[in-house]
Amino acid sequence: MKKGRTRPKYSIITNVRILILIYALLCIITVLFSQNFFSNILRDGQMPDRLNLIVFFTIPGALLVFLGASLFSLVADIIARRPGSKFKARLLAYFIVIVVFAATPMTFITGLSAVEIIRFWRSIDAAAATAAGRNFAVDNYSFHVERFDNILKETNFSRLDPGGALPAGIAALQEFESADGIWRETAFTGRENSRLPSPPAKEQGYVFRELPRDSGLIRYVQLTGENRLMLISYELGEDFDLGLAAIENQGAQFEVFDSLRDNLRPLIFFYCIVFFFPTLLMTVIIAISFTRRVTHPIVELTDATRRVAEGDFSIQILARRGDELGLLIRSFNAMVQDLEKSRSALVKAEKISIWQNMAQQLAHEIKNPLTPIKLSAERTLRRWRNEPERIGEILESSMMAIIQETEGLSTLLTEFRTLSKPMEPSRSWTRLRETVEEIIGPYRSSYSGLRFDIEHVEDDMAVKIDKHRFSQVLTNLIINAIDAMDGKGLIEIRSDLVKKREIQYCRLSIKDTGKGIGKQEGPFIFTPYFTTKESGTGLGLPIVERIVNDHGGAIWFNSAEGMGTTFFMDLLVDKQEFSAEGSPAVAEAERA
Repeated sequence: MKKGRTRPKYSIITNVRILILIYALLCIITVLFSQNFFSNILRDGQMPDRLNLIVFFTIPGALLVFLGASLFSLVADIIARRPGSKFKARLLAYFIVIVVFAATPMTFITGLSAVEIIRFWRSIDAAAATAAGRNFAVDNYSFHVERFDNILKETNFSRLDPGGALPAGIAALQEFESADGIWRETAFTGRENSRLPSPPAKEQGYVFRELPRDSGLIRYVQLTGENRLMLISYELGEDFDLGLAAIENQGAQFEVFDSLRDNLRPLIFFYCIVFFFPTLLMTVIIAISFTRRVTHPIVELTDATRRVAEGDFSIQILARRGDELGLLIRSFNAMVQDLEKSRSALVKAEKISIWQNMAQQLAHEIKNPLTPIKLSAERTLRRWRNEPERIGEILESSMMAIIQETEGLSTLLTEFRTLSKPMEPSRSWTRLRETVEEIIGPYRSSYSGLRFDIEHVEDDMAVKIDKHRFSQVLTNLIINAIDAMDGKGLIEIRSDLVKKREIQYCRLSIKDTGKGIGKQEGPFIFTPYFTTKESGTGLGLPIVERIVNDHGGAIWFNSAEGMGTTFFMDLLVDKQEFSAEGSPAVAEAERA
C-alpha cells in the first residue's frame, strides 16, 4: 500500500532563521541610516525631502503588507476553523502581550525623556547667548582699540629704536621705506610671527583686519616722513579670533537648532515610524512565524489523527530534523503502521469468516430444495418402473415441484451473485418524487388497505443515483413494510437535506406501521441469509445495504415492536445539488 506522507511546509514566514537574519540586517541598516539621517538634519536644519521620505517609508510599508498578509491568513484559518488556528491565535496573543509588557516601560521612559529634552531645549535661549557672546567680543575689541589709541597718543613712533623695549601691548614695530615705488623693510623689532613682508596700507590709520594675516592683531600705519612709514602691530591675544570664530560657529548651530525647534515632534514621530516601527513589525512577524513553527507539528498530528479516525491508515508524518516533537511523531507513525497491520489482519480474518458463513448458508439453502427435487424424481421413477400406466397421476405434480424448487435455486444464486460481485453504479440526475411514485404505483392498486404518504418528498429534489439499482432498494424496503403490516397500514416516505461534518446529504426515510423488528433480530437484519420469513432468502436487505454503500451513502433503521419500523438512507450530495426549480441540478434531472 502506498503511504501518504505529510511534509513540513517551508516558507519565508515559517523559517525563523531567515527572519532573524532579516531582522539583524534591518537593525544594521537602521543604525547606519539613522546616523546619516541625524547628521543631515543637524547640519542642514531641514526635514527630509519627498524622495527621502519615500525611501524611508518603503521598509515599514513592505513589512506592513507582509504582516497584513500573515494576519489575513491567520484570520482565514480561524474563520474556516482549520485545526490549530485558535491555538496559533492564542499563542500569538501571548507573544504580543510579552512584547507589549517588555516594550511599554522603555517606550514610556523614552517618551518622557523626549518630552523633557524638548522642554529643556525650548527653555534654552540660544539666540540670546550667541548675541551676548558677540557683544562681549565687540566690547573686548573696542576696549583694545581704545587702549591702542592711548598708546599711539602717548608714544612717539617716529623713529624705531631696534634695541629699545616695546610698550606694553605692542607686538611688533616695522619700518618701511619706499624707493622707486617699492617698499622695503628697513627695521623690525617684536614677535616674528607678526612680521609682514610689505606694508598692508600706504596711508596713515588703522589697517582693515584680514585673516589669517592679522590673526590676534590690530595694525596701525603711521607716516614718519616722505616715503617712510611705521607699521605698529597691537596684540589682541592668540585666542581672540579663535574665540570669535567659535562664537560664530555656535551661533550658526544654534540657528539650525532654532529652525528645528518647531519640527521636533514631527521629527521624533518620523524617527519612530522609520526606525523603531519596522523593528516592532519584524518582532511581530517573527512571533507569527514562531507560532506557526511551534503549532505546525501539532496541526499535522491533529489532521493525521482525524484521517486515522476516518479510516485512513496510510498517513505518515515526516518530522523536521531537530524537532522537539520528533519522538511523538515517530511514535504516532509506528502506531499507525501497527494499526494498519492489525486492521489488515482483522479485515482479512473478517472476510474469511464472512465468506465461510456465506458458503455454509449458501450450501444449506441449496441443500434444502434438493431434497424435494430428489424425492419428486425418485417418486416419478418408481411409478414409471412399477406402474407405468399410472405415471400420469403424479407426473405433473412431481415436475411442478421440481420446477418450483429449481426456480428458487436460480433466484437464490442470482441474489448471491448480485451481493458478491463488484458493482459500479451508473449515476444520473433523477427526480426523487417521480421515482417514488413509479415504484409505489402498482402496490397502491393491488392493496386496498394500504396507504402511502409521500407529501414530504419535495417535488424539486433531485439526486444523482443509479435509478435501476435504487429502485431495487425502494422496492425491497416497501415489500418488507407491506409484509410487516400484512398488507394493511400506512407507509410514509419523506426526504430531508442534512449536513454531517460539513458534507451535504439527502436523507430518505421509509416508515411503516407494522409489527416492528425484535431486539434480538435487529443486529442481524443486514447479515446475509438471515431472515424471519418462511420463503425468504436472507439476501434482500444485505443487497439493499450494498447498493446504498456503493452510492457513498449509509442505511440504518429505528424500530419498536408493535409500533413499526423506519429505515433511513443518507445519499451523498453537494449542497448546490438541491436547489429551486430551474437550477442546473433539476434541469439536468429533467433532461435525464
